[in-house]
Amino acid sequence: MGRIGVDLYPLRTGVPLAEADTFGKFLGGSAANVAVAAARLGRRTAVITRTGADPFGAYLRSELRGFGVDDRWVAEVAAYPTPLAFCEIFPPDRFPLYFYRLPKAPDLEIRAGDLDLDAVRAARVFWMTGTGLSAEPSREATFAALSARAEAADRAAGRAGGLTVFDLDWRPMLWDEKPQPYYERALALAGVAVGNAEECEIATGCRDPREAARALLAAGPALAVVKLGPEGVLAVHRDGTQAQVPPVPVEVVNGLGAGDAFGGALCHGLLAGWELPRVLRYANAAGAIVASRLACSTAMPRPDEVEEVLASCR
Repeated sequence: MGRIGVDLYPLRTGVPLAEADTFGKFLGGSAANVAVAAARLGRRTAVITRTGADPFGAYLRSELRGFGVDDRWVAEVAAYPTPLAFCEIFPPDRFPLYFYRLPKAPDLEIRAGDLDLDAVRAARVFWMTGTGLSAEPSREATFAALSARAEAADRAAGRAGGLTVFDLDWRPMLWDEKPQPYYERALALAGVAVGNAEECEIATGCRDPREAARALLAAGPALAVVKLGPEGVLAVHRDGTQAQVPPVPVEVVNGLGAGDAFGGALCHGLLAGWELPRVLRYANAAGAIVASRLACSTAMPRPDEVEEVLASCR
C-alpha cells in the first residue's frame, strides 16, 4: 500500500538532466516496485494505490498487470495528475531524485472508507510505507489498515499469522511536518520494520545501527532490519536472534531500485520460513542485481538470477 508513479530515467549515465536528451519510461514508486519484486520471485501480489485519470495512470495499471501484480485496488483520482519522478545517474553513489507530485499525488488520496479490509486482513504480508503517513487522507487509511491487521492478529493468537511490514521510506521533500509521532504510532502496529541508517535514525533518534535496531524493537516490531549500504545489512529479532551479512559486490549502475528489490526478496524469504541469515543474503543479492541495472521495476530479478549471484559469492 503506497506510492506509485512513472519513472523517467536518462538512458545515458553520468549526464545531468539539463543535458539528457533520451529517457526511458518505467513503472515506479516504492510500494509498486516492492510488489513487482515479490511477483518476480513467484509471489501473488497486489497493490493498494491511486493514479491520475490520465494516460500515465493507464500506463501504470497496464504495467502492473504485465508484471503479474493484481491492480483491482488501484483507482483513479481525477483531481490530480499521475506523479512523475526524474533522476540523474552518477554511479556509483550519487542518484539525485526529483519528484513531481504537485499539487498532490493521487496515492495520498487513498481513503479509509475505500479499503477492502477483509483483503488487508487476509494478506500473508501487508507492506506499508512512511510516505503513506505524510498526508491525509492516506494517513488515516494507513492506520485503518494497520489497525485491521492488528485486530486480525489478536483473533489469530496462537496460530501463524501474517506479517505487517513498515517500510520507513523517509522522503523529506514529501513531508510538511515532523514524522516521528506518526512513525511511532505505526511501529506499535507493525511486526517488521525495515529501513536504511538514515531512516532508522528518523524513526528512533538513534544513529548507531544496533541501537537503532533495539529502539525499533522497543517501539513494537518483532524484527528490525537496518540496511547499511556498503557494510551490508543487520537484522535483530525480539527473541534475541540476530544476523549481519556483508554486501554483494557489484558494479553499480543505478542504486535507486535496490531497496525495493531487497524489500520484495525480504518478504519472499520470510514467507518461505528461512533462517534469518539466508533471508538477508537473498535480499542483498536481489538488491545488488537491481543496482547493476538502469531501471527499477523492469530490473527486478527472477529466482534463478538471485541464486546465480548467491552461488558466485560462495
